[in-house]
Amino acid sequence: MNSYFSEIITLLSEIEQEAKEPIENAAAQVAERLGNGGIIQLFGSGHSQLIAQEGFYRAGSLAPVKPISIGSLMLHEGALLSSRNEKDPDFSETFISELDIRPEDVVIVISNSGRNPVPIDIAQYAVSQGAYTVSIQSLLYTEEEHPSRHGSGKRLEAMSSVVLDTKVPPGDGILHINEVQCGPASSITGNALLHSLFCEVVLCMTANGVEPPVFKSGNLEGNAEHNDALVAHYSDRIEF
Repeated sequence: MNSYFSEIITLLSEIEQEAKEPIENAAAQVAERLGNGGIIQLFGSGHSQLIAQEGFYRAGSLAPVKPISIGSLMLHEGALLSSRNEKDPDFSETFISELDIRPEDVVIVISNSGRNPVPIDIAQYAVSQGAYTVSIQSLLYTEEEHPSRHGSGKRLEAMSSVVLDTKVPPGDGILHINEVQCGPASSITGNALLHSLFCEVVLCMTANGVEPPVFKSGNLEGNAEHNDALVAHYSDRIEF
């Protein structure tokens, strides 16, 4: 048996210690903006898009969550196409003006390397719209060794109010077996950071006397009315 479990547990423990303050800071902002009628929008390309989908219409997760889903940046329309488009400095021009990002919103951009043009464009656009921006990325991809591919020369962290660091090594794998790097970790650590943030938002809202808008499981009896009410409340901004 390989040591993937022990390595991922160790990594998650390190993240837990270092992410406490940024998660608490971000959660306070997110709770305030949700209270002001905003929603949370998530963007990622390729496998990062899977994290963007993770919190959407999910039992136990916040209801006002909208993934920014651009087909040609997602795996189901072609992994090679997605990877190529994410690196294209002009690709975001094909869709970015159609995004409905408002000043009361929160935009979470997931990009483990933090260097490709499209995620940086999304974060930059969110900032220009007055939204609160959060990135989920690995700061082990440094500016010196992994410079930005964006025309501004800036990396994703420069566009983000708060960075949630996945602490995943460049190359994603956390194991080396016979000199082969394997065991990708960014999806696990990214999802852990996302749900930790959302849970902290629930804590903030509860502490402020506000009922947090959290979906209940549709597979348990008696929850349909609760979930239907949340869907109706947010359906003007989110297509469930």
